[in-house]
Amino acid sequence: MRILRQLENDGRISNQDLANAVGLSPSACLRRVKLLEEEGFIEGYRCVIAPKRVGVEFEALVRVSMRPDVEEWHDKFVSALQTWPEVVSAQVVTGASNYVLTVRARSLDHFSDFVMNRLHRTAGVMSTDSAIVLATLKRDGSVLDLVNKPA
Repeated sequence: MRILRQLENDGRISNQDLANAVGLSPSACLRRVKLLEEEGFIEGYRCVIAPKRVGVEFEALVRVSMRPDVEEWHDKFVSALQTWPEVVSAQVVTGASNYVLTVRARSLDHFSDFVMNRLHRTAGVMSTDSAIVLATLKRDGSVLDLVNKPA
């Protein structure tokens, strides 16, 4: 858990610094990191890019409701999702909608074009409801904070 917490806070930490932080020798630390990767505890490492710095100014949460009478609506929707770079995350949810998408776009015009010309034209889409993100107050929490904590 100490290794995971350190890597979550700084995925670029050197093995030597990681070993020092968790109280292991560098070779033992590297073996444990490799084992955590192999066993799927660590899904990957990434760089977090500031959207506005690269011209992506717009974010919205979009709830999508599907028509159940369209054959293979879920599979068709999932396939379409894979082709939309604007959709940065997608979840299947309970309630009145089938999906919640996080959509990023360069502008309101770009977002509108995406919704009208791609999302609404996808087989089975019955309706959408969008909430424009005005500010993000918290983006990333740690799943480690949920481990071994009382509910």
